[in-house]
Amino acid sequence: MAASAKIIDLRNVLAERFPHPSCTTAKRLNTGLRFLEESIGGGLPRGAITELISPGTSAGSASLIHALIHCAYRDNYFLALIDGRDSFDSYGLDNTWLQHLLWVRCSKASEAVKAADLLLRDGNFPLVIVDLVLNAPEELRKIPQTNWYRLQRLVEVLPTACLVLTRYEMVSSAQLKLGIENSWDIQTFESEDALSRLRIVVKRSHLQSEIRSQQSAIS
Repeated sequence: MAASAKIIDLRNVLAERFPHPSCTTAKRLNTGLRFLEESIGGGLPRGAITELISPGTSAGSASLIHALIHCAYRDNYFLALIDGRDSFDSYGLDNTWLQHLLWVRCSKASEAVKAADLLLRDGNFPLVIVDLVLNAPEELRKIPQTNWYRLQRLVEVLPTACLVLTRYEMVSSAQLKLGIENSWDIQTFESEDALSRLRIVVKRSHLQSEIRSQQSAIS
């Protein structure tokens, strides 16, 4: 009973702090990030899990998170970042951007999955990011695939885009699987246009026909 009461209290706090966004029929959450949207033919798909695989330790996933936080500020919506290894660094982000961020700090991947389950049930956030890039592979392998299918069932009835960042392919229910094909060094990070050079490729998609039509429209 005590645990249930805490969950109810947390949901009430979320509802007050992060009001429900206005209903939208758009199938994509536009980011304005050209390097991302040209790869997938538009914004991140709503009502679906997108898995972004970042095999390298310096591939640019942290910079992508920073860019998406700025997008949330720019377009005036709230973003939830579930930090699977308590590794998020907000250095360099404007404080006004952070007002649009709910940062859930976890120490284990299992905690991150539970947090995603709670936030997707709440339905307050147009974008939920689950960052598992720094969690150990042996820890990630303990997550049952049934957990990911449950999260997909939760998100598919919502106008929410769920982005899961991983080190290797592991989310079997993901509607869209992407890969980062970068390996950055210190010179790259010092470049002003480093983020624009992020290379993202589609590894698998159940949205392939939509992606092709969107890419044709963009070109």
